[in-house]
Amino acid sequence: MFEPAPLLDIPEDPVPPAGEAGWFVGLAGAKLRAAVFRPAGKPRGSVVLSGGRTEPIEKYYETIRDFTDRGFVVLAHDWRGQGLSQRELADRLKGHAKGYKPFLEDYRRLLDSHEDRLPKPWIAVGHSMGGCLTLLALANGERRFAGACLSAPMLGLQFGKYSIGTAAMLTRLSLTFGRAGRYMLGQSGAPFDDTFEGNPLTHDRRRFARYHAQLKANNDLALGGPTWGWLDFALSATAFLARPERLRGVTIPVEIVSAAEDKLVDNAAQAAAARNLPQGRLITVPGAYHEILMETDDMRNIFLRVFDALTGKTAPKPTEAPKPAAAPAPTPAPVARAPEPAPAPAPTPAPAPAPVAAAPAPAAAKPAAPKPAARKPAARKAPAAKKAAPAKAAPAPAKAVAPKAATPKAAAKPAAKPATAKKAPAAKKPAAPKPAAKPATAKAAPKAAKPAPAKLAPAKPAASKAAAAKPAAKPAAAKKAPTAPKPAPKPAAKPAAAAKPAAAKASAPKQPAAAKKAAVPKKPAARKAPVKK
Repeated sequence: MFEPAPLLDIPEDPVPPAGEAGWFVGLAGAKLRAAVFRPAGKPRGSVVLSGGRTEPIEKYYETIRDFTDRGFVVLAHDWRGQGLSQRELADRLKGHAKGYKPFLEDYRRLLDSHEDRLPKPWIAVGHSMGGCLTLLALANGERRFAGACLSAPMLGLQFGKYSIGTAAMLTRLSLTFGRAGRYMLGQSGAPFDDTFEGNPLTHDRRRFARYHAQLKANNDLALGGPTWGWLDFALSATAFLARPERLRGVTIPVEIVSAAEDKLVDNAAQAAAARNLPQGRLITVPGAYHEILMETDDMRNIFLRVFDALTGKTAPKPTEAPKPAAAPAPTPAPVARAPEPAPAPAPTPAPAPAPVAAAPAPAAAKPAAPKPAARKPAARKAPAAKKAAPAKAAPAPAKAVAPKAATPKAAAKPAAKPATAKKAPAAKKPAAPKPAAKPATAKAAPKAAKPAPAKLAPAKPAASKAAAAKPAAKPAAAKKAPTAPKPAPKPAAKPAAAAKPAAAKASAPKQPAAAKKAAVPKKPAARKAPVKK
């Protein structure tokens, strides 16, 4: 296991829960500090957090809590030469460096030594110099990360009134004359001034004061200005990343969050890197100074939203698995469609198939389909019966006997027609519901005219048609012809009344026999009862 290392804990900014620091060995045996912070629940991945120049682990306690609250294990570390890691020079306040290769080797060893403690996927987060070195590691073949989110990365430097060419020339001269360990022009061993007004780092007074409280609590965390050696490293690293072909091999998503009012690093270099990265993207925080993660909440939250968007794709929350279960919520929407069959009243146009509604009887109606042909000639002979003697009408019932099974189609309509015997308008009114099945009326219409004269004919032909019609309708209505058509549609659903039709046939001939109410000639009805079979 790792040798434990200290973490500063002050009231203004306590150590995040479940934090553990330790030492690991970097290039040339350098003793370097790192710390691992674990979330409360099951982790969804890991974040490797790399601070900028001068910045120790403690400065990022708030950001570490943001990441652990999102379910990530966080590995934070001090670069060599700063924080509690081994310094490069005897003077601890000098921010010195010896090229970028030692940093890259330290970074590789950091990942190797903590790999078994970092659940995948990994997300790289780096600020300023840390962002530069993270991208440099990716460009040099580091492939263990699923994505990277860089805050104001140092991909180019601002030199104020000096050009970059002048700065590069002065750096070469200083190294040539052995001044690599000296402070740059205008720099000193004093840490950054703790005066908030006019600082180039943040607009947030509370966060600015909190960091300086940490430096006062432990002076070993402090770091002064950079040396010419550090500037040489910075110019070399940024020149390497300025070559477009060096970034084309970085195929993971890389989010570059740029501070609009940055006075330390070059935003144009960040924009160029975003263009050269296959999945690079540039997001600018309006009004922000260099330290975006130490800025006011409204600016700082922009970075966190970018981080959330990146991790939402590369390291989705385990709790988001139920969201597919929320996708079944659409399935109730189909259930909402199931009520739409209630609009099955749309089949109300099916009243046109209302003859099909008469389909309960069509079982008998299908055999009847061929026999209506016999009815038509029978109808033609019916007028002959009118002109001729009733004797001819007697054979007419014989022909009508065959259609009796088929009568269900015309059953309701003839029932309405005997009603017309007393009141033709009354028969028209019940016929009104049946025009819904206009095709049926169209066929029965010619027959309607013919059975009308059949009423003038002798009783037997009328009895045959009336009996054919009334098995569909309740024969009890024969007593009152006007009321018969109204119940006629209801009995159509009740063809089972086989016993009653016998009486109905007996009663039916009574009307034509006496023209209104005649004696009961039930004997011929008894003869016709077997015909129903």
